[in-house]
Amino acid sequence: MNTSALLMAVPAVALVACAAATDLRGRRIPNWVTFTMVIAGLVHSIIFGAVAGPLQSTLGIAAGFALPFAMFAMGAIAGGDVKLLMGIGAWFGPLAVLQVFCIEAVVGLAMVLTQAAAQGRTRTLLRNSALLAVNLVHVNDVGLDHVKATGQSSRSIDRPLPYAVPVLVAVLILLAWNYTPGRV
Repeated sequence: MNTSALLMAVPAVALVACAAATDLRGRRIPNWVTFTMVIAGLVHSIIFGAVAGPLQSTLGIAAGFALPFAMFAMGAIAGGDVKLLMGIGAWFGPLAVLQVFCIEAVVGLAMVLTQAAAQGRTRTLLRNSALLAVNLVHVNDVGLDHVKATGQSSRSIDRPLPYAVPVLVAVLILLAWNYTPGRV
């Protein structure tokens, strides 16, 4: 990624930062942020020198929808979180969405473990995670509604993780990695 491509990514980073700030404050990402990000990403894709072309942008939106959909179906994340990843796909394409999804999972895990440890709930977190994993393995037997109910009743921390925060960290890591001078 060259300097001009990095500069063209600034609006996307600003929108993700706005999403992270509102998610951190109110555990909600407004539609105007996510829809602006998706539409601006599509418009951006037709500009010469864009990070992702129109096809990659469209595929990125699809990937941004598909990757977190299982977590959304279980009630682990909300619709704004899915739309945020769709917006990232619109700006950066499907491979970047996959990379952001993987990086944010690790960052989010570290945040949850830190939060649980700070609240003295690490054992509860591990127990509840094991219970949810067993339910997921047996989802065909117990049903998706049971898995969702177990997840909702097994909260291990006081407030749910603001999903957009680890997404912002992941986007910044990805941009820094791709912009590292001397890296091919």
